[in-house]
Amino acid sequence: MSFRLFPLITCIFLAFSCSNDDPGNDDGDNPDTSEDSRTPCKNGMAGDFPCNGYDLMANIPATVLGGTPGVPRGSDIWGWTDASTGKEYAISCLNNSTAFVDISEPTNPIFLGRLNTNTSANSWRDVKIYNNFAFIVADNVGAHGMQVFDLTKLRNVANPPVDFTADTVYTGVESCHNIVINEDKAIAYLVGCRSTNGGGPVFVDISDPLNPTSLGSYIGSGYSHDAQVITYNGPDTRYTGKEIYIGSNENEIVVLDVTDKSNVVLLSSLSYPQVRYAHQGWFTDDQTHFILGDELDEQTFGFNTRLLVFNLSDLENPTLSSTYTGPTTAVDHNGYVKGNSFFIANYTAGMRELDISNISAATNSMNEVGFFDTFPQNNNADFSGAWSVYPYFPSGNIVINDIQRGLFIVRKSGT
Repeated sequence: MSFRLFPLITCIFLAFSCSNDDPGNDDGDNPDTSEDSRTPCKNGMAGDFPCNGYDLMANIPATVLGGTPGVPRGSDIWGWTDASTGKEYAISCLNNSTAFVDISEPTNPIFLGRLNTNTSANSWRDVKIYNNFAFIVADNVGAHGMQVFDLTKLRNVANPPVDFTADTVYTGVESCHNIVINEDKAIAYLVGCRSTNGGGPVFVDISDPLNPTSLGSYIGSGYSHDAQVITYNGPDTRYTGKEIYIGSNENEIVVLDVTDKSNVVLLSSLSYPQVRYAHQGWFTDDQTHFILGDELDEQTFGFNTRLLVFNLSDLENPTLSSTYTGPTTAVDHNGYVKGNSFFIANYTAGMRELDISNISAATNSMNEVGFFDTFPQNNNADFSGAWSVYPYFPSGNIVINDIQRGLFIVRKSGT
């Protein structure tokens, strides 16, 4: 299926800021930058894209963000809200760079520039933020290290887009698959750094972002593909105030007390039926349950999208609480909890919103209530489409990074 680039794309190439009107109108002339210039979800479609309850605000292709036609591909995404100005920025990872986009006017996003890879291009690049700085790692790219970028530079970009440079690079690691930050403690956890320590978490103090310092690492539970670290305030009062690490470790999840970096304690580990690749997960806000995606089970076992819900009320004795089955055969990837919603990048099925208000139930613990499909060709179980989603902007804007089509900004219909 061919992909129309909308009038949006013409104005990106001309001025690197744009608005989005009727996608059927390809004249490239769209002076309207109001909220009304969104592409609404009507009769199950927002322009070319299947939808339910989400409107399209804008889309910037990966070829624009990455700067090389036919080569850039999207991967991770995160967001930054500038506390001084209230402006919102999407931080869009690509195989060759990290792109920064001002989405404060979501129908008229401004592509500010990119920070190129330290080494070569590859599929995996991940970013998180702390204290107005972005921390970026990449996998399978040699001695890339961790790039540190001062996000306040985005406040005054005179002639976008520009080529940014990192403010510093932490060289205590080479390639890493992902990065996790516990902002409460100013600690970055670099995971999947196979050449550094085999892939267990590497601990880095980022309290002074321009001078990251090593706090050691942990290898006792093997390779972590992804993780979440929280300052615990859940029902297991034995660990109140402790730093708890939940690792998605390929064939199991592991629960670690990482409060003392020199004495990490394995609290528990748990696998599940028909495990294929424990990929990524996220705690519910009350820290009672953990929602996990297995990235390869749909392909291997022929499932529709499957998510596993674990009861972690007892950190030393987690149990499988329920299993969710989605409406399509698409593969689940990165997912994040916001209140009573779980937002998941579901590859070829786009972004899906699940209501998790019934999360403790043994059946029907999650229910799909909306979606925006960035990959309209099909919902096959392969690795195309939506890689990741960031749902935490105060405005209600949600950003999706699509491998083929780049950055999407969407918002719930009627808001």
